[in-house]
Amino acid sequence: MSGHSKWSKIKRKKGVTDQKRGKIFTRCIHEIQVAAREGGGDPDGNPRLRLAIDGAKAVNMPNDNIDRAIKRATGEIKGEEQFELTYEGYGPNGTAILVEVLTDNKNRTVSEIRHAFTRCGGSLGENGCVAWMFDKLGLLAVKQSLISEEELMELALEAGAEDISDEDDVWEITCPNDQFHNVRTALGAKVELEMAEVQYLPKTRNPVSSSDSEKILRLIDMLDDLDDVLSVSANCEFAEEGAAE
Repeated sequence: MSGHSKWSKIKRKKGVTDQKRGKIFTRCIHEIQVAAREGGGDPDGNPRLRLAIDGAKAVNMPNDNIDRAIKRATGEIKGEEQFELTYEGYGPNGTAILVEVLTDNKNRTVSEIRHAFTRCGGSLGENGCVAWMFDKLGLLAVKQSLISEEELMELALEAGAEDISDEDDVWEITCPNDQFHNVRTALGAKVELEMAEVQYLPKTRNPVSSSDSEKILRLIDMLDDLDDVLSVSANCEFAEEGAAE
């Protein structure tokens, strides 16, 4: 799984930017609503909701926002219907791209996403055109200075993780989607997590040149800047200089 490293490093760096522009609140609300719809609005009886609430509080989301998100998900508060959608397309050099969104206006969202693809030399595709190239997995990162590899391996594998890799100054842990909350809970009780997300990770990677890297990163930035977009995943293997830029 270490082959995902260049992409996940970029994802971690982009996470800092996300926090600055407030998009992380949208992602927290999304996770709270999904958890509440699936397991009910009581965090004591819904471990996924409890984790989602803890994550929201960690980024200082007001309690009123958290309560409203739960009540909307359980139907206690009526509001605009929101749709969870995934768009698929191709970037420069045939790079496969998946875009996860949460929107109350499908027409607006698809128009904005299509515009970003077209402007950056890509194209929006049909459902299923690239999804088969990705696995939906949990991806977590822990600073190596906080825990030894042996201790982390014992803790993570027992909780349901599949793999641990050495990525510069962090340990990167991958796990099946259905084990993500178990692994996150086990690790979070022991060490501070630098990142903990469910992502679409590519099964294989498409090497791209430095010039194409610049175009692909521009497309990713344009998509990620859209208000309705929750996450963007790509199957590219960036050249070292392209990733650094």
